[in-house]
Amino acid sequence: MKKIMFICTGNICRSAMADGLMKKLVKEQNKDIESYSCGIFAENGDMPTFNAIEAIKEYGVDLKNHRATNIRNSKIKDMDIILCATVSHKNNVKAMYPELRDKIFTIKEYAEFDENNLDIPDPWGYDIETYRFCASTISKCLKKIIEKPLISEWQKG
Repeated sequence: MKKIMFICTGNICRSAMADGLMKKLVKEQNKDIESYSCGIFAENGDMPTFNAIEAIKEYGVDLKNHRATNIRNSKIKDMDIILCATVSHKNNVKAMYPELRDKIFTIKEYAEFDENNLDIPDPWGYDIETYRFCASTISKCLKKIIEKPLISEWQKG
């Protein structure tokens, strides 16, 4: 079983949506992958934002039971790949866990998303349309990630 960790700031928007959607894709495609999420500055136990719950629900994902996990309370050292919402998160995680540096990417970078900007902007505090755009970007990236050769090879390993 291979393990992926999604990371953002508070683990109540971007990484929560990415984790929930990845779990759904893994189940649908019968992949041997576990998905997790955490936040660099997350308050353990925080609930996702209402707009995050609503935006990702449109993809068939229920985030109501998600609770935030701070990176220091996560199983980050057990992960095979660590995917961050922004370059800043990626740099912070590399500074915190230098021994994991070869496993740390931004979500867009790992997806080889055709865009110069490797950040998925934080929708926190914005309207539902901003969250929908964020969820759409995450969805496009995850559809590419789950088909990547490395991920597909995990099935054989």
